[in-house]
Amino acid sequence: MDDILHMGYSFIAGLIIGAIFFFGLWITVKKIARAKMPALIFMVSLFCRISVALIGFYFISMGSWKKMLICLLGFVTARWLIMLRIPLNELNQAERKKEAGNEA
Repeated sequence: MDDILHMGYSFIAGLIIGAIFFFGLWITVKKIARAKMPALIFMVSLFCRISVALIGFYFISMGSWKKMLICLLGFVTARWLIMLRIPLNELNQAERKKEAGNEA
């Protein structure tokens, strides 16, 4: 019973790590469009997001490949849920704004 409980905790932790990672990515993409130094913002964001994800996976797995796999499943599920949450028209609007800025 404890094993199932630990796997559930690993999945929830993966969801949380994934939510932090992918919402951070979404915020970064929004800020890059109007930033003076987009490469710097992207690199700092990437470093922070990957650090959080790797440290989270390390502490959640505790040396168990099963917990790591369940945590990764939660991480991927978080990506899927976030993609469902972001309306497609908002993605299209951001792309149109970027194209308009490149033409000017």
